[in-house]
Amino acid sequence: MDQSTMTAVIKDQTDRALWEVKNVIDCVPDDLWNKNYCDMPCWKHIYHMLHSLDLWYINPCDREFIEPSIHEKDLNNLDVVSEKELSREEINGYLSDIEKKIKLYIAGLTDEMLLEYPPDCEYCRFTLILAQFRHLHSHMGMIMGFIIDDKGLWPRVLGLEMPFPEAGYDKYL
Repeated sequence: MDQSTMTAVIKDQTDRALWEVKNVIDCVPDDLWNKNYCDMPCWKHIYHMLHSLDLWYINPCDREFIEPSIHEKDLNNLDVVSEKELSREEINGYLSDIEKKIKLYIAGLTDEMLLEYPPDCEYCRFTLILAQFRHLHSHMGMIMGFIIDDKGLWPRVLGLEMPFPEAGYDKYL
């Protein structure tokens, strides 16, 4: 792992986090996709997590932020029941879009920029990134808990040192 700059570490840890998000989503069995946890379906917990990552990792006050095409009012809100349901394909497509957006953002980020504030935002870039790691992994833990409790299967994670698995890996530990 390249630790020569803060942004190199952020890139590595973001790549690992995004891989883990994809793997955890892939680990959600079809019979749990619409199962309610805390009065909301599993997919909505996933969408909430992804929508926050999409909005907050870069700049939650971005006046040019465009909601994903699958979004409707309060779809990301875990306190509001939605009529709309999202499919695994829609969630995976959204994750792919987020991944491209974040990787492009990180590619242009320098250590000096980390303590700068994005336009109209009260938080510096470093705060936004760290806050999203916290939020993301809080929800990842809940979703993993749903899988572990219902199926007795533990989704694979990378940790700090494990290499990225090659094709054909077991998505569970």
